[in-house]
Amino acid sequence: MRLPVILNLLLCAFLSFSSHAQYTDVINSNRPGASKSAYSVGTNVLQFELGGRSVTEKHSLLQEDVSGFAVNFAARFGLFWEQLEINVDLDYQNDRKTINSTSIPQEGNRANFRYFAIGANYLIYDPYKSLEDEKPNLKSYHANNRFQWSWLIPAVSIYAGANYDAPDSPYTPPLVEGFSPKVRLATQHNFFNGWVYVMNFSYDRIGSDDPEFQYILTLTKAINQQWVVFGEIQGINSDFYADNLFRLGGAYLWNKNFQLDTNITFNAKDTPSVFNFSLGASYRFDFHDDSKAIEKATREALEEEKENSN
Repeated sequence: MRLPVILNLLLCAFLSFSSHAQYTDVINSNRPGASKSAYSVGTNVLQFELGGRSVTEKHSLLQEDVSGFAVNFAARFGLFWEQLEINVDLDYQNDRKTINSTSIPQEGNRANFRYFAIGANYLIYDPYKSLEDEKPNLKSYHANNRFQWSWLIPAVSIYAGANYDAPDSPYTPPLVEGFSPKVRLATQHNFFNGWVYVMNFSYDRIGSDDPEFQYILTLTKAINQQWVVFGEIQGINSDFYADNLFRLGGAYLWNKNFQLDTNITFNAKDTPSVFNFSLGASYRFDFHDDSKAIEKATREALEEEKENSN
């Protein structure tokens, strides 16, 4: 087999994986931040993401203190197509609230879900698909590595699902309970040198008495093959609660299927002030099979080489 044929086979196989597959060789977790990736976990991949955090809030105006813990859990599964992911996301909190505005402080225990959502995420645009039409210049290194404006175009996904609010929950708006629609738009830039920028814009509890809008902006930097650090801003806007939360943290890749992470969350106001410390982990069960993609890429490369030889 001539060398150009080998190069074509390797190139087509690589482009097939990078342009059509959401699957990656190592786990792709939404933790440690709160934003959601534009990409799915890949077909036949089942992934669990779990985190626990301390909860500390102090409201200077109402003279209320809240202290406790919370648990966040997400299950993600790639189904049918590489672009599609089905997921479940929940957050449970257990705390003790102290009211200091009276002569005798009043205390009470609280526990319920802050949110419980199930839905589907679908990648509607992947800029890396264009790589399939951008054949490399085998004679020029600089031509293949120069900056291209197309790199500034992000991957885009949409999410649609339902949020369930438990009756009489202290963490959700009064008179809002049961199921309500939820939608989200996510974009993702994968820059060179390990930089990734993710934006989320979501609208929750649609049609209820108190809908909620959120945005999340997350910037991540890979230090090496094991360590990443990130910074994040989360804006929340509703009649029940409005805030801007800031997160800083990092993650460690234990192996290709297991990740550990940590972060702190804080805000810049005192109605209430927020400070949380979180530890988490992500693990995937990888049943992904690339054999069909390899066969297709090999067949297309051989056909192209045959046409060129004629």
